[in-house]
Amino acid sequence: MFKVKNLQVKYGVIEAVRGVNLEIKKGEIVTLIGSNGAGKTSTLNGIMNLVKKDGIVEFLGEDISKLSTQKIVKKGISLVPEGRKVFVNLSVDENLEMGGFYNKDEGLKDDIYNLFPRLKDKKTQLAGTLSGGEQQMLAIGRALMSKPKLLILDEPSLGLAPKIVLDMFRVIERLKDEGITTLLVEQNAYIALKISDFAYVIENAQIVLSDKSSNLLKSNDIITKYLGG
Repeated sequence: MFKVKNLQVKYGVIEAVRGVNLEIKKGEIVTLIGSNGAGKTSTLNGIMNLVKKDGIVEFLGEDISKLSTQKIVKKGISLVPEGRKVFVNLSVDENLEMGGFYNKDEGLKDDIYNLFPRLKDKKTQLAGTLSGGEQQMLAIGRALMSKPKLLILDEPSLGLAPKIVLDMFRVIERLKDEGITTLLVEQNAYIALKISDFAYVIENAQIVLSDKSSNLLKSNDIITKYLGG
């Protein structure tokens, strides 16, 4: 469904991503794990053409490497950015409408509110007044308003209380059941590997390991580096 070939991202002379290759099959949750500064977010920004990049990005058999970010969204890929980046001066409802800019299916908003009932109770409230967890729900809901075939999540658990983190990952699993393919970047390696089908490990801007997530959970190297063992 989705392939990245030899992706490279540079900031001046600094190589943030160096020759990254990955692929995702339809219906999978694939996770990208690595330490801070390893190149995870730069990989996502390269995929979405938010930064200058080299390499090939293919989606549903089409080369989308040179498309603008908005055209990539139109093709069916949505990014939930690190730090949520909701429109703080717009209401919850208005944020969702912004997410549905290319998709005017009014019934979809009801689906989002069913997925996140807490948002429905606060739909007229300014997004900037929501808790961190509620803002993360809103950011995911906003991305889902474009009816993506591939949802990309960048650090969805960042800064959230443990209970909210568990709720968030249950939602990600529910989305998989509803047929949404997901690329997940997450520092909480244990929970990311628990819910994903396949995983890539990035270190120093390069993919150094890839395998079924269930296998990586048993890897002594992964346990030592990322699972606190």
